[in-house]
Amino acid sequence: MRALDISIVGATGAVGAELIKLLESSQIPVSRLRLLASPNSTGRQSKFRDQICIVEPLGEINDAKTDIAFFSAGSAVSAEWGPRFAAQGALVIDNSNAFRMNPDVPLVVPQVNPSALAVRPRSGIVSNPNCSTIQLVRALRPLVTAFDIHQIILTTYQAASGGGLVGIDELLNGTRTALDGRAAPSAERFPFPLAFNVIPQVGEIAAEGVTLEERKLVQESRKIFGAPHLRVTSTCVRVPVMNGHSEAVYLEFEKPVRLERVNELLAIEPDVRLYADGIREGYPTPRFLEDPAVVHVGRVRVNPENPRALWIWVVADNLQVGAALNALLIAQLAIANNAIGGT
Repeated sequence: MRALDISIVGATGAVGAELIKLLESSQIPVSRLRLLASPNSTGRQSKFRDQICIVEPLGEINDAKTDIAFFSAGSAVSAEWGPRFAAQGALVIDNSNAFRMNPDVPLVVPQVNPSALAVRPRSGIVSNPNCSTIQLVRALRPLVTAFDIHQIILTTYQAASGGGLVGIDELLNGTRTALDGRAAPSAERFPFPLAFNVIPQVGEIAAEGVTLEERKLVQESRKIFGAPHLRVTSTCVRVPVMNGHSEAVYLEFEKPVRLERVNELLAIEPDVRLYADGIREGYPTPRFLEDPAVVHVGRVRVNPENPRALWIWVVADNLQVGAALNALLIAQLAIANNAIGGT
């Protein structure tokens, strides 16, 4: 395969920086890496393999021609610039919410629904799901395939890095301020100060009381699984953790389930690590994840009050599994399926 021209929009953000590192260690041949961001980041340098890449201001480029364009700069930027790159032949892999529910845009988690990207989409755009959705569907894939699921109820515990570098800085600065006993911590990225706090709101709250993040989990899970009537409900919570999202997931099935069978299915699922015994082997926590490239599952147990119900605990690195790594895996899948223009 020929070497590819690749562009990263939002290259200086938390996900963009992670993507550069993952791309550098990947097997994808790159002839040129173009880094694009806001004017505030213009001129920054980043080393990639044997070249030095200088960040360019997105708003000043005239030529958007590239083979693959990764977008991680927010929905407004994606909505404006994604179609422009696609119109010039790029396969756009978008990490925002701009196109996820568009019927002409596949929403892809390669380990779950690779057939969604069997050919190049007509729109030229592929959506990366929400970070919380990715780890959820990857953990649930073998269970959804093997059993008839009645409903899914979950609570998320989402890290500050879900708010980007600004979110991380706000948590760190707020923690220092609180420990020093100085003025109350500021809250700009989050609705309330996050340090030493938990906030039961991720995203704007709609009139019916559901947040944007909670709505994404429902809509995206249904689209990825191809199950438009899948019953999903959640409460999404921001917690004072630097990086790594956690989820407590309650599943109800149509028939009773055996814990041994559930563990068997999870144990053989690719890129899922099962902590099968929460007493002797422990369970995953976001601060001490041993491998940021896999989904970690523990506290698996059948509800003693309901043999048709199951609890699982799911933890993943939201910058890798939940964003940059999934985007890179989408690119690799598109290359393998000749969905890149000119390959």
